[in-house]
Amino acid sequence: QLLRTARTMRDEGMFLSGRKVTTPRRLFLGAAENPFVPPFDWRPLRLAKKIEAGADFIQTQYCFDVPRLQQFMQRVRDLGLHEKVFILVGVGPLRSDKAAEFMRTKVPGVWIPDAVVERLAKTPPKQKAEEGKRVCIEIIQQLREIPGVHGVHLMAYRQEETVAEIVERSKLLPRQPFTATERGHE
Repeated sequence: QLLRTARTMRDEGMFLSGRKVTTPRRLFLGAAENPFVPPFDWRPLRLAKKIEAGADFIQTQYCFDVPRLQQFMQRVRDLGLHEKVFILVGVGPLRSDKAAEFMRTKVPGVWIPDAVVERLAKTPPKQKAEEGKRVCIEIIQQLREIPGVHGVHLMAYRQEETVAEIVERSKLLPRQPFTATERGHE
């Protein structure tokens, strides 16, 4: 409803009441999506509704399960939605296996596979934060190859100092096309 309202104000210059907007608004409308929680079949259809309502870009919840995202993106491509919206996938470093366990049990909508938690658990204590950054960088590299993914939304809660390093190590700058298709390959 909010997306529809903002789109109407932007595109038609009208409030819902029918009153004219006196100063046109330049809005780039966004919405959130979570491909990582059931019902999985419903998620792309929900995305379609958000696009129809006016979303210009989508930010997903944290991605720690690339195979699940690939399945979601396949359905998104099947529906042609990737051509109608910019999709930014949420990524971020994990400080430790305990942080990962906290996120997956206490933060609604965050899914972290056992393999990621186990990888961090097997890492020596002083190297856990570095391993968490490595996991994030590896995920970014995998996301670069998924058609329809336009970029990432890097979230580093209470680790803001790691953002520049992750951007540099994952070679996000200078800005390059994100997927093979965007780079001119099929």
